[in-house]
Amino acid sequence: MKLLVVCASLDLTQPFSATPAWWQLLKAFYEIGVDVIATPYQGPAIESLWWRAAPNPAQWQGDLFKSVRDTMRKMGGTPAAPPTPTTSAPPAADTESSSDKLVRATVQTLITPVWARHLDRLLTDQPDIDAVLILTAPLNHLVGIAAEIQRKHHKPVFYYDGDVPASLPSMSGFASGFRIYQGADPAEYTAVISNSKGGEDALKALGARAVHTVYYGADPEVFSPIAVPAQDIDVLFYGHGREYRWQWVEDMLAEPSRQMPEARFAARGTKLGDLGRTQLLPYLSFSKLREYACRTKINLCITRQAHASVYGSSSSRPFELSSMGCCIVSNPYLGIEEWFEPDKELFVVHSREEAIDRYRYLLAHDSERQAIGSAARARVLKEHTFQHRARQLVSIMQGYQ
Repeated sequence: MKLLVVCASLDLTQPFSATPAWWQLLKAFYEIGVDVIATPYQGPAIESLWWRAAPNPAQWQGDLFKSVRDTMRKMGGTPAAPPTPTTSAPPAADTESSSDKLVRATVQTLITPVWARHLDRLLTDQPDIDAVLILTAPLNHLVGIAAEIQRKHHKPVFYYDGDVPASLPSMSGFASGFRIYQGADPAEYTAVISNSKGGEDALKALGARAVHTVYYGADPEVFSPIAVPAQDIDVLFYGHGREYRWQWVEDMLAEPSRQMPEARFAARGTKLGDLGRTQLLPYLSFSKLREYACRTKINLCITRQAHASVYGSSSSRPFELSSMGCCIVSNPYLGIEEWFEPDKELFVVHSREEAIDRYRYLLAHDSERQAIGSAARARVLKEHTFQHRARQLVSIMQGYQ
């Protein structure tokens, strides 16, 4: 199979949280024998050992758009309100600000036609491409392109939204994110794929003709356990921002660090607020996550409320930590049993008091921590690698040919 993949970004230095996952997915396509041509919507085209890169046809326009959008939102837009101690979930917000409407209209006038011509040329020059897969590029910036590709080139076009449910119009999204469904037409795609089983009905309600769920995963060669001199960190959280998880950051990290002075708590991230006695670790590179995680006895998975409250809405961190053989303690996460068995492959706590009790128990029982981590990695190897996800995607796409 040969795929043309439009990826939101291929640049790991940019703040697009799904980019590491897309690198792993594209690598997995290569490993199962899929020929991939990847072209980024934002930022430069980056070649790799696993895919051929096609240029971003509107790189300077995209950079300009991002700058203008950010400026307009600061001046008069209506981004999601910053979280407060009482804000645990994004409010319903099926609206679009006037500045967002203006920016979207500008994009559709100036950038969308450039992308339409670019993809038309690639498909004309390489008629052996079997399908087009769009990975989280803004849906409403590509209006009409999928329909035209199907009409002219007779190729199925699939859209993968890796941000459901936060991306849905019923959610306010993140302050830095796109509102991707306003002004879009999901019905023009052969099928819409997402990371969320619980989001399927919402995508159908938006007009998607067919909907499939493909969860996140992990590359067990990238996220593998490494030998460290010692596990010198007791509890670690790796993530960015308190947005929509304020209470669990407080209950699982900040307050336990105050009540457990005998333990070393650490965090790697930004905009996390007051974390009590928790030590902030320096950012050295994305790959540093593996060292930090393997140096830690208990790794926390604190999932934002939007994902945690909609059934089976996968995110990367549980799979990454499990793939590294970590002992994980998670906040309540609806549908987590779709991927891992609580109390056998990870732990779920439901209160501050339960978190503290669990930490104290696990820190005193090395063998149980190690057994949980080993079981979690075994589950990833059995069911949750990105090769599993790549094969699932290929099966879905072949079903429409």
